This record gives sequence, structure tokens and C-alpha cells, in this order.
Amino acid sequence: MPKNVQREFSRSFKLTVVRRMLAGENVSALARELGIERCVLKQWRARFRAGGVTALRGKGRPPGMRVVAARPKGPPGDLAAARERIAELERKIGQQQVDLDFFRQALRQVEEARRPGAEPGEPASTRSSKR
Repeated sequence: MPKNVQREFSRSFKLTVVRRMLAGENVSALARELGIERCVLKQWRARFRAGGVTALRGKGRPPGMRVVAARPKGPPGDLAAARERIAELERKIGQQQVDLDFFRQALRQVEEARRPGAEPGEPASTRSSKR
């Protein structure tokens, strides 16, 4: 695909790709598979880490544009506060998902590094820190 053609991706597609990266998939291999430049994938991951799911822009919105939700007529009191609270909670959920994915990957690596002993009572398979 020519480099000067700009493609648009949905928020759900970006989220799927980011979760694959956070699960430990190689960014270069993922970029080749999807035909997307690595720097774009890294930008998506950075935006997700910074602001969660809501930070991933949806399809069709030009860069630098801010989407302002239509507000109903009437007193802005509780509705505005509720929207702020929802946005805050979505950011927290996104950060928790990042943390969860990190710890799953760390656990997977630790489990792969450990080799079970052949006989019961054998010492652990991990090396001692004393050399």
C-alpha cells in the first residue's frame, strides 16, 4: 500500500491491537502482519496507557479536533459532574487493564523460566543469585 494513503481505523480495532501489544506480541511482527507502521502502533499504545480506551481516537476524526458532546438544555449541575466522573472512571479502568496485562505477561515469563524438577524434593530450577 502506498505510504501517502491515510487509512482510518475504528477505536475497537485499535484497542484490539493495543491489547495484543500489551500481552507481549512483538510490535514489529504485528506491524508487518497488519500493514501499519510501528510508530503508529506505539502511538496507540502510548495514548492507551495515558488515557485508557477513551484516548484512542475513533475512525474519521481528524487529528487535533476535539469532540464536544451535545449538552441538553437546562441546568448543567449534576449531568456535567456525572460525565466528568464517568470519564475519570474510564481512565482508571484503562490503567487497570494495562496493569493487569503487564502482570499477566510477567507471570507468563516467570512460569516459562521455571522448569519443574524431575524428582520430588529436588531444588528449584531457577538459578541461585549466588555465583
